[in-house]
Amino acid sequence: MSASGGTKAIVAALTANLAIALAKFVAAFFTSSSSMLAEGIHSVADSGNQLLLLLGGKRAQREKDQKHPFGYGRERYFYAFVVAVVLFTIGAAFSLYEGFSKISHPHELESPIWAFAVLIFAIIAEAFSFRTAIKEANPLRGKQSWVTFIRRSKSPELPVILLEDLGALLGLIFALFGVTMTVITGASIWDAIGTLMIGVLLAVIAVILAIETKSLLVGEGASPEMEGQIRTALEGAPEVDRVIHMRTMHLGPEELLVAAKIAVAHDDTASDVARGIDEAERRIREAVPIARVIYLEPDLDRSHSRTAS
Repeated sequence: MSASGGTKAIVAALTANLAIALAKFVAAFFTSSSSMLAEGIHSVADSGNQLLLLLGGKRAQREKDQKHPFGYGRERYFYAFVVAVVLFTIGAAFSLYEGFSKISHPHELESPIWAFAVLIFAIIAEAFSFRTAIKEANPLRGKQSWVTFIRRSKSPELPVILLEDLGALLGLIFALFGVTMTVITGASIWDAIGTLMIGVLLAVIAVILAIETKSLLVGEGASPEMEGQIRTALEGAPEVDRVIHMRTMHLGPEELLVAAKIAVAHDDTASDVARGIDEAERRIREAVPIARVIYLEPDLDRSHSRTAS
């Protein structure tokens, strides 16, 4: 993911959510709607999400030091995990609490015109933010499905923003449903049902994001396609007979560690091996530019020797 593309999507989402949160709280004050209050909290949580993602991106740019010799690139994964676990969960917990509270202590919906006006405004603003996220993600997604892109992406920001904006749009539809049914039937329980639907939606999104970002935080290797490119680059070097084994791990979205044991010829001199390693590293970086930390261990192909004997 390009950092500029991710930042653009985050800023668009942050701008939309701040405006929407203010409008929702105004509507909640005038209407006494629990679903509007839940949506207001949802937008505040979303705004906090974007601020955390921006903070993670900034901290990840720090230079490596003695304590962190591989740099701080995985800070982006940590802050994305915080977004998934804490802020989304808080939004879900509050919405569920507010929904059950409204069922236990129902009160009449007041001035519904405020709710309708704010929900229409919010849907338009969220659609703009969602469109920006889709536009920034499409070049990176390529021919992958959206589900595959979210599961395989090594950059946490765009998947988080995409799911967040999708959740926000669905939440607004749920709130609109609750308010509309309350106005039609005169029963405030529909507003509570809309609030509970928002809570369940946020909980589902929280689980999905927590699973995906946890995997990145623990450490994921390169994609099979990228590993294939690295292996091809290695075995294409004149001094490399074959790759005995290889390990990869993302140190950050745009930084990959490559460690491999390579088989060299039995009669190669030390200078031949050194020259071959330099060439292999050059070919890897040419094939996969994000492979910035490379460790190659030369060895004899003992399996080949046993076969030959």
